[in-house]
Amino acid sequence: MRRPVVAGNWKMNLTRGAAVDLVRSLAASLGPSDSSASVEIVVCPPYVYLEAVGQAVQGTSLRLGAQNVSDQPSGAFTGEISTAMLIDLGCQYVIVGHSERRTLMGETDEIVNRKVLAALAAGLTPIVCVGELLEERQRGQTSAVIRKQFEGSLAGISGEQMARIVIAYEPVWAIGTGQVATPAQAEEVHLDLRSLLRSRYNAAVADAVRIQYGGSVKADNAAELMGQADIDGALVGGASLKVGDFLAIVAAAGGH
Repeated sequence: MRRPVVAGNWKMNLTRGAAVDLVRSLAASLGPSDSSASVEIVVCPPYVYLEAVGQAVQGTSLRLGAQNVSDQPSGAFTGEISTAMLIDLGCQYVIVGHSERRTLMGETDEIVNRKVLAALAAGLTPIVCVGELLEERQRGQTSAVIRKQFEGSLAGISGEQMARIVIAYEPVWAIGTGQVATPAQAEEVHLDLRSLLRSRYNAAVADAVRIQYGGSVKADNAAELMGQADIDGALVGGASLKVGDFLAIVAAAGGH
């Protein structure tokens, strides 16, 4: 049985005070830390609030994640953040290859792959994002795009390493647009991803890897999405900034 993981990607939002208030409200509603909870919950604030949020989640059931990381360990890389810095702040997770990084910042599968390997080497759990553009779906290229991103972003990953990775399927056309893949559309891609895992590794690895859905996940559509057999949680954008909405999504994942 795969333990669902719900991660809140706060993107470039909130102030320090609002970030701390949000995580404290979440923690109070969720209760004390419990490693056996049915859902693993991750919050991913902006870099500048990682320390403050990290202090606020100590002793709670929440995990701390970052929104991005450098593939370099240190050096003259102005504006970048290393894996060691993230670990020093208490991070356990890091989002890698989000579509906004791919489309707006020009990150390629090769860059994403280097970041995944760096994160794994440091002991971080990468949430590796894949997903197609609207025109790619309209041309019937979804499967080909997902395969290319899977093969490039996860190149050179052993079966043991793969079991430590979370994959997030995020159709680019559904991120922040209000559009959402139907449960059937989302499940189809999740099945494709699990088939790719089975082909590259084996059934045990394919059955163990958690695959999230992301893309306009909200309180009112979460239960139907999480009800699909191969959807193991969610990578949540805007709804993760609202305590009630985020908790509703966590509850939906817990009923998976």
